[in-house]
Amino acid sequence: MASFDYVGRNNQGTQVKGTIEAANISAVAEMLSRQQIIPTDIKQGKEKVGNAGDIDIGDLLGFAPVSLDDLIVFCRQMYALMKSGVPILRAINGLAESSSSVKLRSVLAEVATQLENGFALSSALNQHPRFFSPLFISLIHVGENTGKLDDSFIKLATYFEREQETKKRIKTALRYPSFVIIALAIALVVLNIFVIPTFSSLFSKLGADLPWATKALIASSNLFLNYWPHMLGFLVIAIIGVRYYLRTVNGLYRWDRLKTKLPIVGSIIERSILSRFAHSFAIVLRAGVPMTTGLSLVADAVDNTFMRGKILTMRSAIESGESLLRAAVASELFTPLVLQMIVVGEETGRVDELLEEVGDYYEREVDYDLSTLTAKIEPILIVIVAAMVMILALGIFTPMWDLMSAFKGNG
Repeated sequence: MASFDYVGRNNQGTQVKGTIEAANISAVAEMLSRQQIIPTDIKQGKEKVGNAGDIDIGDLLGFAPVSLDDLIVFCRQMYALMKSGVPILRAINGLAESSSSVKLRSVLAEVATQLENGFALSSALNQHPRFFSPLFISLIHVGENTGKLDDSFIKLATYFEREQETKKRIKTALRYPSFVIIALAIALVVLNIFVIPTFSSLFSKLGADLPWATKALIASSNLFLNYWPHMLGFLVIAIIGVRYYLRTVNGLYRWDRLKTKLPIVGSIIERSILSRFAHSFAIVLRAGVPMTTGLSLVADAVDNTFMRGKILTMRSAIESGESLLRAAVASELFTPLVLQMIVVGEETGRVDELLEEVGDYYEREVDYDLSTLTAKIEPILIVIVAAMVMILALGIFTPMWDLMSAFKGNG
């Protein structure tokens, strides 16, 4: 998404300035309207890619500004305080002092200052887009307008808890394959640095004619021994370079599209995103957000630019007069069973409830695939280990057998 700088006035008449990431100027105006800000000037911000002074090292290395655990605790605490009738400013000030996250404490302190200056809570939170997503801010805005801010916070807490649970299940399923790959990498380094050089010196002293596997092992060992600083430097530069590329619009889009096409795990990632889409869309519809506006918010919440494009295409189709069903069919995102559920939701006027069912349906599919993921990956890992063992055996034992045969023949 592009970055836009805006100047406007809030419902108290105070001038406000800020930066919003959005697809275009119309989307910026729509987001500001939801926050009760009348824009007086909107212009596209300067491109920051490539300016080393603007690079956030934490973002570049993949560190999130605030964890889901911190957001869940924050939402649940705000729900309890709002339910008890504690004023918003006092609640924010209290959490700014007691939060376990240093970054979140700093942000909440700034939010409290903005509240003291007359900003609405949603407008104050919107000044920190790295911490609070458009979906988060929109639900808070709806809660402010309906007088049910506590409901907004509990909905957000439930949403983040579901996200956290999905991530934990994925990490659990990938733990065993990750350990095996790490062990293979360590074994490869140890073999190249300590084991193969010993046999290499032995074979060079005997002057034997070495087979291809042995030559490959020796060449690999020499590469590790002679160029390990260069290899380590290249690895670090490559990791940082890839992360930097993924911060660009084109790079992120290509990577997000590739993730959904990966063998074995691609379908799991896609259905996990669709589950997030269905649950978050149900939340915003239940909160009273219009369908087209809700799709814009959910598009940002799915955290995948490729899927975001398809969801925004659905929004454009609905704005053109198409039904949700036709837009969903044209997107080619959903299975026939899910489309049938959407039909029932439109006919009965219970789209939000049916979307919850759709989200649960995708969650069950993801759970099943995750439970069988290890069994699917194990054969691949076995083949890799077998190939390494075979090359190692051929490279080390074949010349030894040849030497023993030669000694026996001379004897």
